[in-house]
Amino acid sequence: MFRNAMITGGMAAGIGAWALAPRSRIETRRYRVPSIPYVHYAHRGLHDAGSGLSVGTVSERCAYVDLARRSALKAGYGSADFDGPIAPENSLASFAAAREAGYGIELDLQLTRDGQVVVVHDSDLKRVAGDPRKIKDLTYDELTRIPLFPDPAKPGDAVAATRADGKWDEKPAGYYQHVPLFSDVLAVVGGRVPIIVEYKFDGYGWDDSCEELMRKGSELLAAYDGPYVIESFHPSAVRWYRQHCPEVNRGQLAEEGNPAKNWKDWLCGLLVFNWLGRPDFVAYDWHGGDSAQVRFARKLGATTVSWTVRSSVEFQRSAPYFDHMIFEAFVPGAPAK
Repeated sequence: MFRNAMITGGMAAGIGAWALAPRSRIETRRYRVPSIPYVHYAHRGLHDAGSGLSVGTVSERCAYVDLARRSALKAGYGSADFDGPIAPENSLASFAAAREAGYGIELDLQLTRDGQVVVVHDSDLKRVAGDPRKIKDLTYDELTRIPLFPDPAKPGDAVAATRADGKWDEKPAGYYQHVPLFSDVLAVVGGRVPIIVEYKFDGYGWDDSCEELMRKGSELLAAYDGPYVIESFHPSAVRWYRQHCPEVNRGQLAEEGNPAKNWKDWLCGLLVFNWLGRPDFVAYDWHGGDSAQVRFARKLGATTVSWTVRSSVEFQRSAPYFDHMIFEAFVPGAPAK
């Protein structure tokens, strides 16, 4: 009985190692896969409006926003006397600000109704623009007329720029940032800092629109002269790169899930689908750095990336478990080597 238990345990451990294992070193050398550049990565650019700015210490948040605004101004965006957002998250100004400050950039890709690859995190514009419509239902031209993080108390805002039917008629007056094309973001970054590119999807389904995003995003990156890696929560997106672009460094995004709420999220959080994409790195919610699956994947050879670290305290707590960091809401020093 003890012998059978030992055999069963050994088989389970072997299956677990096979499932969680990253890309092999032999394959990495064969395709000359570059490693992740060793810098800190600004979450959705270096921004003065967006996610993460309501947590952490006030002093760290203020220093972060001040750096974002100063860097965006240096890059030629906005003006010193402008009191609204100069560099909202996932905008050209936020990416230019991160570039000027010397940080890497993490960003998110989606498709518009007219098949354009744009950079935006949420599936709709409710949080970032007060507009409930979904990205997939809007054309890029329509997106250019929607200010990110508008001030509703000021004239020239979203309300003043729409017709009675809610559709955009003309661009609002004055300075504002909107959801950008990925091609424009690549031109702004210009290869000066590395980027982490996330392919965004709703759920775990896979259809023609998913294939279209993967194909168009990869074509833009293939023509880009600068360092980048890709990542996704969707194991099939990581597998797509394994099949079509094996020379690109690829990562599996994950976080610890609750099986009672969503069993697919839970399984993905356990990294049991790594065998599909054989990622080079695992990008994991920093709270789960000490989890068995992250420690095991790292032991098997996967590089680990933390997201999203929002204070120096969180950085100190997560640093022992991760090789790289995606951050916002505080200003980190140079990464230790």
